[in-house]
Amino acid sequence: MSGPDETDRPGFPVPSRRLSRLFRMGNLAGGVAGATLAGGLREAARGRRPRFEDLILTPGNAQRIATELSRMRGAAMKVGQLMSMDAGDVMPPEIAAILDRLRSDADPMPPRQLRDVLGAEWGRDWLKRFDHFDVRPIAAASIGQVHRARTKDGRALALKIQYPGIRDSIDSDIANISGLIRWSGAAPSGLDLRPLLEDARRQLHEEADYEREGQNLDLFAAHLAGEEDFVVPRRHADFCTPNVLAMDYVGGQPVERLTEAPQAVRDGIARRLIALVLRELFEWGAMQTDPNFANYLVEPGTERIVLLDFGAVRHFPPDLVAGFRDLMLAGLSRDAVAARRAAVAVGLMTEATPPRLADRLLAMFDTGMAPLRSDAPFDFGTTDLAQRLRDMGLEIGTEREVRHVPPSDTLLIQRKVAGTYLLAARLRARVDLAGIVAPYR
Repeated sequence: MSGPDETDRPGFPVPSRRLSRLFRMGNLAGGVAGATLAGGLREAARGRRPRFEDLILTPGNAQRIATELSRMRGAAMKVGQLMSMDAGDVMPPEIAAILDRLRSDADPMPPRQLRDVLGAEWGRDWLKRFDHFDVRPIAAASIGQVHRARTKDGRALALKIQYPGIRDSIDSDIANISGLIRWSGAAPSGLDLRPLLEDARRQLHEEADYEREGQNLDLFAAHLAGEEDFVVPRRHADFCTPNVLAMDYVGGQPVERLTEAPQAVRDGIARRLIALVLRELFEWGAMQTDPNFANYLVEPGTERIVLLDFGAVRHFPPDLVAGFRDLMLAGLSRDAVAARRAAVAVGLMTEATPPRLADRLLAMFDTGMAPLRSDAPFDFGTTDLAQRLRDMGLEIGTEREVRHVPPSDTLLIQRKVAGTYLLAARLRARVDLAGIVAPYR
């Protein structure tokens, strides 16, 4: 039996009080400011006058930010992940590589803190409930970490354990990091970050609600019961608390590691995940909106896809689902008038959107819909579609007209679709997209 003091990985304590988290954020801001000032003085001594943003965005400062946010976990790390998502497009490669750490494992809790957390949840003698408890987490993220265990009655469990104080620190973390972003000038001038940060705050509260995630786990298990293509871990209510989510441990290979699998295997995985997105939206009105590749495993032998992490499930109102179906149908038929009407209905644009900008948005949408209109399988591995769409998006981003920020539900659906596309591209899959959308026409 493994106990919480039997590990060679010490981890870092999660700062669980608001004051301590504010102190850590202040130290981070002070460290960045000091490094920026020192860099400015060095450049001035050389007769140079660098821009402030160039002094801020250095590898040293990027390393400070990534290290501190990964140790704080919670909302601070989650917002850092959002900031790093497109770092490769706007920052030097060496800085993007450092910030990419925020999208991988966080620092785990040290054994003593883990023991205290589980003692508070299950009582002092909690370890007696297990034949084996692996103190080394199999995953550590912004909200919590996951451990393998085997119960006295032989159940193999994956235990998702929330970091202490994370739920209560979300609002203050968001406020603190918002101030840091404004002070540093990291956000583009004139960009209002309030809608993004408010949505991040809402999403974090949902992800920190393990009872809600357990309900979503049960919901998706019911939707996919008896199907051969997917596995949803079963929830074990007798080990669940507001800060612990217990489910079946299901082994598998990370989906992104199957890039050298046979073509048919890669095609089948991509086809099933794309079809799942359509089912989530059009049949269930409930979607797991986080397209992180780590949320998918593939069972060896059966090649069934294991679905993980239901904290980011969003339930959509019927009118939004109907609007996206109208938008898809308009794109398939290349009906520009219907496409504009549906785009307004789902919030991608408004009636007041300038005609030139609206035309560019609709042209971008039409380009993205082209693979769904083709009778031939779409080859994700050879197409330049993603690059063309990116170029069109960057061109739209240079427009000086007042820009409209779509509602968060619409952005989350876009994010899931885009993430699924990127996964299919990573697998270099060939998929009959027209056949997948046919049942919804």
